[in-house]
Amino acid sequence: MYITPKTPEVRVPRLVGLMAVDARETARAQGLFLNAPDRADFHLTVVDHVVRQYPQPGAEVPRDSMVYVWFDFGMGEGGGGVREPRVPRPPTGGLQRELDEPGDPYAVSPT
Repeated sequence: MYITPKTPEVRVPRLVGLMAVDARETARAQGLFLNAPDRADFHLTVVDHVVRQYPQPGAEVPRDSMVYVWFDFGMGEGGGGVREPRVPRPPTGGLQRELDEPGDPYAVSPT
């Protein structure tokens, strides 16, 4: 564990993309506290990844400040979601759409 020198202000580290356990250790090493408003059981959270943080990385804040992290995107903020089925569906047919279908070569035409 790395302890920073006792300065009145510290820079907020980048926590987005880290697992919960790593984010807690990184914040603690900088002299900051971590809070997750979307997780009541944050102290038990281990492998979930941080998707947002406040304040932003690089901001200077007083030592012992609270940094807020989120593990889920809010409504309408993106996230993976379900990608299939796509709407509107792609056109069907491919080359068949471009070329006429050949007739049955063994068909007998009425004469």
